Amino acid sequence: EVQLVESGGGSVQAGGSLTLSCTASDYTLTIYDLAWFRQASGKEREGVAALTTTGGGTTFYADSVKGQFTISEDSAKNMFYLQMNNLKPEDTAMYYCASNRWRGTPLSPDGYVKWGQGTHVTVS
Repeated sequence: EVQLVESGGGSVQAGGSLTLSCTASDYTLTIYDLAWFRQASGKEREGVAALTTTGGGTTFYADSVKGQFTISEDSAKNMFYLQMNNLKPEDTAMYYCASNRWRGTPLSPDGYVKWGQGTHVTVS
């Protein structure tokens, strides 16, 4: 059963931008911690951005994407996003959204319960 649905992936040239979107059809996801992860071929899944419900919404970013990626949410649309700017070939990966963190740190994949199926980003 698909719990989250991502969209917005695709192919882009280096230096370009993409915005990934994530939504849930059967629950209010914006009341939970939200995050984006990516997994490049042959590598482990890594957290790139998270938005927690504490402190009115606290963001966390992997060092590799700070200043380049931005996570945001739209509670009215029940969606959250990953704005990716100045993309580089090393950003090529399958990107996953996740929600409902119950343990661990915001950028650790082990703590998230709900996941999307992934959307691929290729930067050439």
